[in-house]
Amino acid sequence: MELSGGCQCGAVRYRVTAEPQHATLCHCSDCRKSAGAPMVAWAGFAEADFAVTAGEPVTFNSSGASFRSFCGMCGTGLIFRNDEMLPGIVDIQSATLDDPEQLPPSAHIQALEELAWMKSAHELPRFERYPSE
Repeated sequence: MELSGGCQCGAVRYRVTAEPQHATLCHCSDCRKSAGAPMVAWAGFAEADFAVTAGEPVTFNSSGASFRSFCGMCGTGLIFRNDEMLPGIVDIQSATLDDPEQLPPSAHIQALEELAWMKSAHELPRFERYPSE
């Protein structure tokens, strides 16, 4: 498997060249704060199977051994590393893939921190586009 992706503005691009070791939806508060979203989709790969192919992401130590990398131009979150918890693994925010449909999540993680209203989020009304008034 070879997939590529990048940030919203195109300044940072990456490539992965193997099957992911996991594909998950993370509900931890650190991910929520970093993304400004109720959860984040991740796919984990061995470091050897991942490469930044354009640009240089900015890296921030978000908590202890956790490092998050993002585009310094547009702010898109891209990469997570934590060598204590996930040695040799790089997680990419799978929604930043050129074709995110290729890596559907197979599990929810850090569900203990899930926002209570997420449990009923799929029961809300749906609109194909922004609803008219």
